[in-house]
Amino acid sequence: MRFNRILLSSTLVVVALVLQVSVLARLHLPGAVPDLVLLTVLALALVYGHVGGALIGFGAGLLADLAPPADHAAGRYALVLCVIGYLAGLVKPENGQLKSATGPMAVVVAAAVGSTLLYAGVGALVGDTAARHVGLPGLLFTAALYDLLLAPFVVPGLMALARRADNNPLETGSSAKATDISSGWLSSGTGLRIGGQRGGFGGLKVKAARARVARAGRIKGVKRL
Repeated sequence: MRFNRILLSSTLVVVALVLQVSVLARLHLPGAVPDLVLLTVLALALVYGHVGGALIGFGAGLLADLAPPADHAAGRYALVLCVIGYLAGLVKPENGQLKSATGPMAVVVAAAVGSTLLYAGVGALVGDTAARHVGLPGLLFTAALYDLLLAPFVVPGLMALARRADNNPLETGSSAKATDISSGWLSSGTGLRIGGQRGGFGGLKVKAARARVARAGRIKGVKRL
């Protein structure tokens, strides 16, 4: 991944995690907590593709595993978001631009349900049965509902921001300006050309020879008078 992608992804993931822990988790909504980190990973994966989505998902999940008040084994949510980011990157739209809202909303619902099931499945493998006591069907419904309601305000904006940073307008503008300056210099700056074109060394020699011949002709004409 390029440096601008790493910097933007890290910033967005940290901001999303802070908002999720400090704001969304304290709303005490019934069922699941709106997963802003998951939506951020989805938005970036839909722009950067499956490799970038997997890397961003792993980093975001590992950060969420270590952030307080984490009560599960580190690496559990990293595995979940790594798989979700990879799968979401596989359905990346052409040029990273959305043609309709149907596809991304379907991805959000599938990711919300899939991340909850995968998280519960990994928990069952390591002996964590908390999802059974809370109620898995309720968690699936509320996770999909909350993420679906939050997605229109998060996913399109983050995708546009990622595309804007990925295009690197500063570098493009500087290269275009350098091209304009160089072309202007070559076309009108010196008047000297290379090879057999006008203004070259061969042209200068021919002009000098013609001037000498003309000068000699004028001198001979004066002598005749």
